[in-house]
Amino acid sequence: MTMKTIQSAWRAKRRAPALLLAGALLAVPALQARAETITMASTTSTEQSGLFSALLPDFKKATDIDVKVVAVGTGQAIDMGRRGDADVLFVHDTKAEEKFVADGFATRRDPVMYNDFVLIGPKADPAGVKGGDIVAALKKIAAGNAAFVSRGDKSGTDAAERRLWAQTGLGGAGEPLPNEKKGSGYKECGCGMGPALNIAASSNAYVLSDRGTWLSFKNKADLAVVVEGDKRLFNQYGVMVVNPAKFPQRNTAGAQKFVDWVISPAGQASIAAYKIDGQQLFFPNAGSK
Repeated sequence: MTMKTIQSAWRAKRRAPALLLAGALLAVPALQARAETITMASTTSTEQSGLFSALLPDFKKATDIDVKVVAVGTGQAIDMGRRGDADVLFVHDTKAEEKFVADGFATRRDPVMYNDFVLIGPKADPAGVKGGDIVAALKKIAAGNAAFVSRGDKSGTDAAERRLWAQTGLGGAGEPLPNEKKGSGYKECGCGMGPALNIAASSNAYVLSDRGTWLSFKNKADLAVVVEGDKRLFNQYGVMVVNPAKFPQRNTAGAQKFVDWVISPAGQASIAAYKIDGQQLFFPNAGSK
């Protein structure tokens, strides 16, 4: 063996560990890229209340599946499902969810949890609405032209608010109520629950909110709960896997694992355990109708 050959062999031997290390480093991103992920279209209330920051790490620990959350209004979340832009929906508009299933975009809907809506308003309550009757409160707000912030974003909260306004009878029994019948103080922001609460806080206005987002809201200013406890304020959440027959490219298996977990005793316990200042924000009720 010549001296040149010996030197070449020695250099190759010295390079081998470095090449092995480089190969190992290159393999790490590849392994990370193979981690399973699902896309969840959900409402702003589940995100802004902080529920997902507690719930999803528990799901990840149980299944090793990452969840990418797109938090929009329920109407927009359902539209995402209809376009095949999500694997699973976690929303709160039962009628719209049932139609989603009836139209073939999901094969079933599972109830998961509930809380309630509350009417938030100035502590001084200039419209005199305080109590337990939401429809009577809305009538007073309209009659007094009190400042009222509506989300106006086709969310589950927006849908609930419109149903409640319809029940006032101000525009005909059971009919959708035109905005001009809601008083001159009625304004739509076209925004999520957090921004709507911020606008109400800065303008001393009334606003309908889910209780979870209200409890987690930090900028309460002079606002307080003025109407609560009316059975018409019940707020049910459901989950649906997007139908693979329509969108075979979606991660249906991963989405089903999420649904199976969130309605299981472990998932339900994780929901019940989420509290702010000792107050439970959501109440599990998987298996209910």
